[in-house]
Amino acid sequence: MMPLGLLGSGESAEIMEIRENNGCHQGGHHGHGRCNEHSNRIEDMGLRVGKQVEMLNNEGRGPLLVRVDESRIAMARGMAMKILVRRREE
Repeated sequence: MMPLGLLGSGESAEIMEIRENNGCHQGGHHGHGRCNEHSNRIEDMGLRVGKQVEMLNNEGRGPLLVRVDESRIAMARGMAMKILVRRREE
């Protein structure tokens, strides 16, 4: 697995896990309000474990652009580094 933020432009992957700095991860029930807020924000963007994503633009140091389903989503690089993916072999 690798962070979404390291996926190259044009590559596709499956979301395997979503982490937060304090050890929270999507699907975990640790009782932390911040974990739930973080997971909800990511889910609201359409990013969930098991979803296929395609990196549309990962150039430079700024935000990156991914495709999930039929949506294009811009996200901060820091957030993308908390989303662990498995690269799809074509």
